[in-house]
Parts: sequence; C-alpha cells; structure tokens
Amino acid sequence: MTSSDLWDAEAAERYDDSSAWMFTPEVLDPTVDFLADLAGDGPALELAIGTGRVAIPLAQRGVPVTGIELSQPMIDQLHGKQPDLPVVVGDMATTTVDGEFALVYLVFNTIGNLRTQAEQVECFRNAARHLAPGGRFVIELWIPGIRRFPPGQSAVPFHVGEHHVGFDTYDMSTQQGTSHHYRRHDDGTATYAASNFRYIWPAECDLMAQLAGLEFERRIADWHGTPFTSDSESHVSVWRKPA
Repeated sequence: MTSSDLWDAEAAERYDDSSAWMFTPEVLDPTVDFLADLAGDGPALELAIGTGRVAIPLAQRGVPVTGIELSQPMIDQLHGKQPDLPVVVGDMATTTVDGEFALVYLVFNTIGNLRTQAEQVECFRNAARHLAPGGRFVIELWIPGIRRFPPGQSAVPFHVGEHHVGFDTYDMSTQQGTSHHYRRHDDGTATYAASNFRYIWPAECDLMAQLAGLEFERRIADWHGTPFTSDSESHVSVWRKPA
C-alpha cells in the first residue's frame, strides 16, 4: 500500500488545464532537451508519468519511453493523446517493468507524493533496479520554503495569481506538508483542492541515492542549467549507476 494521494477521474480530467503553464514551450522544451540528451540512444522510464506532459514530447523526439503511474484515470488521459505509449499501473517505489533503461526520471516534485522516508528510499532503489550500468536517475524537486517562516507561522504561499492562490503548510517535525489550491473560475465560482507530500532536502536525496548504489553526478537549479546555490528554490539532480 502506497502513501501517495490517488488522482481520481475528475482530477485527471482537469489536470492538463489546471497545469497549462507547465505545458508552455519555455517550461517544457528545456526539460525535454535535458532528458533527451541524457537518454541518448537508450530507452527512458518515467516514474509517475501522469498524463504524459513530459513523456509524450520526449517520445516524439525519438526516445522510447515507458511509464509507471498509480492512477488509472491519469493513464486514460495520456492514452487519449498517445495510445501506443506503454504504461504500467502501480506505485513508483515497488512496481517494476521489463527491460533496462538508460534513463529513469521523476519531474515536478513527484517523489514527494511518497509520504514516508522508507518509501522514498525504495523509490531510489526501484530506479536503480531499472537502470542499465552507466544509466542515470534524474529528479526535479523544489526546496521547501521554510526559510520564509517567522516564528509561529505554518504556511507559505507558492503562487498568488488572478485565478489561483496556492500555499503550503508544513510540519517541520515530520517533514509532512500539504499544498492548498484555491481557484477562481470564469463563471465566478471557486474551488478548493489539496495534495499531501513529504519534502526532502538535497543532502537527504544524496543519501537515498547512496543507499541505492547510485553515484552523485551533478546538481543544477533548473532545467536551463542555472548553478545550484544556497539561495536556489529548486534543483535538478542526476545520479549515475556505476558501469
């Protein structure tokens, strides 16, 4: 049993529209470029593939992509766009697929959907299990915004816009958090949705990789290759399976 929230049919149907900014070329193209370069001539495996935001354009670049996804409704949305892209239903910590891959990747904070440290460690091990010797595991992950907290505060906004307001609440004793989303629709109505996560520090990721037998290769602040510093609010990290 996984601790991840499960995206139902209603959430899957509105996912692409509610995340439209992530499909823009300025966001998506650098991601696909980075991953295609790492995959080279080899196949790639996306953990928590969702509706195929990254996998579909990566496959269109000539990289054979396979996915693992917990939510069948999310897979249905993906297959409505790309019917022949293979996806296995299951969680990213334990589910396996046949074959070895040059690249295994997780984008947009998705590893945080696993809400226990033990499951997150198993996710790194599962990635390593699928990698061919010399293959890479890549994650994209945000840096928790707890440096913004004054004493007594438990929430920090991550987006404030005309149609959406979002903030995270954190329990720093357990590294558990919840993202709260308030959306105003064109008809004047408003909806609320929430998703739960466990945040991970970059150094903790490196230890999880070490436990999985992976070697640290590099860390940058974003898909554009911006240097990672103590002020970075996100990171893209790469570990390599020894040849």
